[in-house]
Amino acid sequence: MGMTFGIILIKAEVISWFRIQEMFRFQSFHMYGIIGSAICVGMISLLIIKKYNIKTFSGEEIKIAPKEFTKGNVIGGLMFGLGWAMTGACPGPLYALIGTGLPIVIVILLSAILGTYTYGVLKDKLPH
Repeated sequence: MGMTFGIILIKAEVISWFRIQEMFRFQSFHMYGIIGSAICVGMISLLIIKKYNIKTFSGEEIKIAPKEFTKGNVIGGLMFGLGWAMTGACPGPLYALIGTGLPIVIVILLSAILGTYTYGVLKDKLPH
């Protein structure tokens, strides 16, 4: 499944630095269309799960916990977006980028891992 997803990301140009830069410069609808489509699929899926009370394969009820909006969401979102704009790579397709033969992306992957570790260490001191 992971390889198939990676191939889809590559073929859809979702991992393209050029496409990501176009998005952040508001020059193309390509990435917004893909992200918007994913949001629509997620919304429809959640509506179906809730309406028909769909359960997991093991028969457990699917519970979606309410999320509280805080200033930490804004700060984290800005940091995430800044990193995405600076590197031209979202964390999701980093492995696909490495698989396409771009070894420099390993630096971005290690930076993402370091950022995740740093958050884990500092999370009790950050606004939530």
